[in-house]
Amino acid sequence: MLGQAEGKRLTQSNGMELDRVRLRAPLVSPDKILLAAVNYRAHGVEQNAVPPEEPYFFTKFKSCIVGNGDPILIPRSSKKVDWEAELAVVIGKKCKYIHRKEALEYVAGYTVANDVSYRDLQLPEKRPGSQGNFGPNWVKGKALDSAYPLGPWLVTRDEIADPQHLSLSLTVNGVERQSASTEDMVHSVAELIEYLSDGITLLPGDIISTGTPAGVAAFSGAPFLKDGDMVEATVDGIGTLVNPVRAEEELKHP
Repeated sequence: MLGQAEGKRLTQSNGMELDRVRLRAPLVSPDKILLAAVNYRAHGVEQNAVPPEEPYFFTKFKSCIVGNGDPILIPRSSKKVDWEAELAVVIGKKCKYIHRKEALEYVAGYTVANDVSYRDLQLPEKRPGSQGNFGPNWVKGKALDSAYPLGPWLVTRDEIADPQHLSLSLTVNGVERQSASTEDMVHSVAELIEYLSDGITLLPGDIISTGTPAGVAAFSGAPFLKDGDMVEATVDGIGTLVNPVRAEEELKHP
């Protein structure tokens, strides 16, 4: 670790102080964003859901990505905007058919993600006369603009001794809403990589979001996000991802 004086000199000679810059997301155009659903045991308990025997994934678009300090938008079509703090894994080398024992060798690093969810769109109430049950609406419920804050930076693999022993938490306006350890994952990071790489070529920059712990608004009784809120998601050893919440109708569009 650098001492305070050494760190100041390094910043002055080779870079800029963090409070003088605006960080973008560590990745802005990944080929794939893959998110594990119900991958924490306690999150399964809070929603009375049995964790899947094998990993269960959905996807988001690169248009969902925003960086540290960027706003989470409350869209005109949703009144139930929710948070989900997650450990995000970034692939570093092209791979396919990888065994879990060697899976972490293909990781470039880790960052913090917030799987923003629109519960009234994701889990709409059945309407009279509706035909069949097609399950959650993953696209409208998970993949709107700003639905994937990512950052504040990428921590390389060598900085994280074991991704299954990390504390993660989330606060809204300073009030803790989530607090857990990655030890509670149903399927480990290595298992998720093994599962996805079975038939899917993973490319450098691909993001695997590893699920969220208990404490989301939809199942905890906490209020959903509103304009003016401040959300902070933290993973120990990585950092804190900070995003204000803004109502989209108050923003100007081109």
